[in-house]
Amino acid sequence: MHFLDQAKIYLKSGAGGPGAVSFRREKYIEYGGPDGGNGGKGGDIVFEAVQGLNTLIDFRYAQHFKAARGSHGMGKDRTGAGAPDLVIKVPVGTQVISDEDGETVLADFTEVGQRVVFLEGGMGGRGNASYKTSTNRAPRQHQPGEPGEEMWVWLRLKLLADVGLLGLPNAGKSTFINQVSNARAKVGDYAFTTLVPKLGVVRHKGREFVLADIPGLIEGAAEGAGIGDRFLGHIERCRVLIHLIDISGTGDQDPVEAMRIVEDELSAYGAGLDEKPRLVALNKIDLADPELAKGFAEELLAAGAEQVFAVSGATGEGIEALLDAVLGYLPDRTATETKGVEVEEVDGEEGDKWSPI
Repeated sequence: MHFLDQAKIYLKSGAGGPGAVSFRREKYIEYGGPDGGNGGKGGDIVFEAVQGLNTLIDFRYAQHFKAARGSHGMGKDRTGAGAPDLVIKVPVGTQVISDEDGETVLADFTEVGQRVVFLEGGMGGRGNASYKTSTNRAPRQHQPGEPGEEMWVWLRLKLLADVGLLGLPNAGKSTFINQVSNARAKVGDYAFTTLVPKLGVVRHKGREFVLADIPGLIEGAAEGAGIGDRFLGHIERCRVLIHLIDISGTGDQDPVEAMRIVEDELSAYGAGLDEKPRLVALNKIDLADPELAKGFAEELLAAGAEQVFAVSGATGEGIEALLDAVLGYLPDRTATETKGVEVEEVDGEEGDKWSPI
């Protein structure tokens, strides 16, 4: 399934049905009076967050959503049927953004089953029976139904994950997420192997959490270079970030420079990303000299890194210590953990700042 994280759609709620003009006509009742019923209410536009969706790809092919109008009122004081609501199903993490400025959040869906009546359908018009008075015994006026509401909006998906995985291109993030989770990300020995964010469920020491892998960042990502601003939006909701740094010697920057680039982009993007806990992981230690890796770790700590770990996404070396540290930042139960299931208690302490090779 293709991944799409934003789409523009048109919404229109249903108009109300018009009221009826009708008079009672029965044998032996010469002046039966008005009996036109009211029109039915138009359908609402409703958004609902559902499980099983993690992309907005469906909205690329269906961009116009119009609810049905209410039915006409009828004689014998019969009110027209109300139109059914039009329910639009979206992935959890979807935001509805105003088309006018492209920034105002009109609705934010963070839980499965969350429903929002976004546009209300028009009320049905009054039938002539409702206009009857002591001085107007045979009214012929009626009211058309109220029109529905309409607007263009943007849908923007921000993935809901507990942990975010980030780094420069070719830092080994795809190999890492494949090693620790159920994800099957594409792996290649070239930059930008990952083109769209990916999610994986990590199970470690009786706990379960969601890990989000975003494509590699480049300088200027926060301003939109390489559409990095959209990628950064997917880790806004994460509780802790893992920053992978390639120390195999194949990257262009040294580890301290690699950390600085990502730190600067997080700060420039805002939204609290630069305030989130970050664990630095020196990746591909299976391809590097242990003493060199330890020296890089000391430089990173001196440059301001909170914790530094030595790992290998290919062999799994050092990953357990990194995941132990991640658990210390998670709540008692994550969104993916089923309530009532016994889980192993995990020490919440941060542990050593450097996990030796």
